[in-house]
Amino acid sequence: MPWIILEQMPLPQVTMQELPWKMKKSFSRSTLRGRKGFSEIDLKLEMVSQEALRRTIFPLGGLTKDFVKKIAAENKLHHVLQKKESMGICFVGKRNFERFILQYLQPRPGKFISVEDSTVLGTHKGWFLYTLGQRAKISGLREPWYVVEKDDSTGNVFVAPQTDHPALYRDLLRTNRVHWIAEEPPAALVRDKMMECHFRFRHQMELVPCVLTLNQDGTVWVTAVKAVRALTPGQFAVFYKGDECLGSGKILRLGPSTYTLQKGRSKAKVATEGCGDGLGPHPTH
Repeated sequence: MPWIILEQMPLPQVTMQELPWKMKKSFSRSTLRGRKGFSEIDLKLEMVSQEALRRTIFPLGGLTKDFVKKIAAENKLHHVLQKKESMGICFVGKRNFERFILQYLQPRPGKFISVEDSTVLGTHKGWFLYTLGQRAKISGLREPWYVVEKDDSTGNVFVAPQTDHPALYRDLLRTNRVHWIAEEPPAALVRDKMMECHFRFRHQMELVPCVLTLNQDGTVWVTAVKAVRALTPGQFAVFYKGDECLGSGKILRLGPSTYTLQKGRSKAKVATEGCGDGLGPHPTH
């Protein structure tokens, strides 16, 4: 439908200097990041096959959202201008998310547990109702707590007391076998077994510099240059080189959190200082 609109309706009266796009039919095997202001369509395309991509046209791919709204306004398409953007799970709409999910899944009660001291803070109806990084509404507590980890075997949800708590941050993940769009896998990654690029795993998040390490089974380790908030197993890490979307892999495993690493370093420091003071383990006689 957008292709028909652009062909049949006059474009806004703008100069060539204002024109931020070019309409063209591209049969390359690569996909490029969309213009700023549009939902990042590459997050939806990173699993599409080469066969399909070679036969696909993206008429809005080079346009900004504001420019498309300008076209709609000049052609009196007011329903386009007034339409609200889809946020979250669009098919759930304004319904209560917890009640919606519990219509399809049986409750699996568990506990909210503090990641800092293992204190039980409350109970919930199912670990699957929460995602990493979201605020946990714990009955009786006014201060905010955030989900940092879930244990599906026990049903426990581990929480931390600040939105930027180090337990929310990690810099290492492993994906399943990566789906590469243009090359399988990129020649530089095959040659060096490592490659610098960028990745993201959430809609509209900033690209994160990282290093990919290729495993023999086609999976990759992703090491972020800086720790990233709320990395989540089950979501897809999408990889980029410049403006090109290289492909993606489903996140299977996470490395330790910044909080876990800090605790480990603190324990090691205490043990080292204890030994230096003559307080370390004594040999048995």
